[in-house]
Amino acid sequence: MTAVFFVNGLTLSTDIVRAPSLKEAYHLSAGWFGCTGLLFAVAALACMQVVGPLTARVGTRAVLRVTLAVMPVLLAGLAVVPGAWGFAVLTTLLGAAHGTTDAAMNTSAVAVERRAGRPVLNGCHAAWSVSAVVASLSTAALIQAGVSLTAHLVGAGVLLLVAGAVLGARLPDDGRGVPGGAPERAGWSRPLVLLGLTATAVMICEGGALGWGGIFLHEERHATLGLAAAAITAYTGGQSAGRLVGDRLTVRWGATTLFRLGAVLAAGGFAGAVLAPHPVVAVIGFAVAGSGSSVLVPLTYSAVGRLGGASEAALVSRLTTFTYTGILLGPALIGWSAGRLGLAATMAALPVLLLLVAAAPRPRQLVSS
Repeated sequence: MTAVFFVNGLTLSTDIVRAPSLKEAYHLSAGWFGCTGLLFAVAALACMQVVGPLTARVGTRAVLRVTLAVMPVLLAGLAVVPGAWGFAVLTTLLGAAHGTTDAAMNTSAVAVERRAGRPVLNGCHAAWSVSAVVASLSTAALIQAGVSLTAHLVGAGVLLLVAGAVLGARLPDDGRGVPGGAPERAGWSRPLVLLGLTATAVMICEGGALGWGGIFLHEERHATLGLAAAAITAYTGGQSAGRLVGDRLTVRWGATTLFRLGAVLAAGGFAGAVLAPHPVVAVIGFAVAGSGSSVLVPLTYSAVGRLGGASEAALVSRLTTFTYTGILLGPALIGWSAGRLGLAATMAALPVLLLLVAAAPRPRQLVSS
């Protein structure tokens, strides 16, 4: 499953890092390009709602085999489809495929973890984080080498299509059926909502770091553009490193202890990033925040898979809706608040939010692990 997370992340990250080139190639205004992003998000959220019933009927393997084949084709198509409307349509379809893949692969990972009897979610999410770094570095190298946008996306699409076909033949068939005959509409329990709100809060903070961390350093701490960009690299680097050891730490300390420690560490990192007067110290703070927050979402996915009352697929797809809402709302909420309270004051609220996450009561499914 780790490879599936990597391939999915590499596909989406390649699209993201090529966004400026795509905007320029199709001569899109900021408003039009923003609308395509909204279409991507709406399509992803809509498809997440049907993943539960779909995988309960056909299994996660069948779903992932299709989406791992479709996503690379759509990625390649973004570089060759004619006109702005064609770009908008393919972006919407890519959002739908990504939302389906995201929910299905997390469902399968949760099932694999339960079957193995040991933590695996952090390792899976680490692969996703590493894929973003690989996409960023490889894209920079290809641009420097003069490789065109079309050659890059078509070439990446072919490679990812082959990788998806190889992985599809080896996927475990997990997530099919509803344990105990529980109906798919069941499961909107208090523990699920609590876990979902926890994930939303964590992703709001992550969206703040990725969407506003560099802007904060440049505008509030007068960092150079290069150093400001390092805030995002530091955060994602810390996140990747934390997830690589997260499963071992879960075994050693337990999910509850690790979750609380991670939230407190992330809060401390954000506090340092926001309060430090020197931008270099702030970049270190973002790295600490990334390492602390790295385990929070994987542990939440692990916990939701043990809730019961509905299939793992239904529960995970609902949690994925919460996480996706958080990452979409985070930058927008911070922008709205910054316009009224100032960016520094708004960013200072992020460590407080993470401390509330650390102090919040944990459902028994997380406490017991």
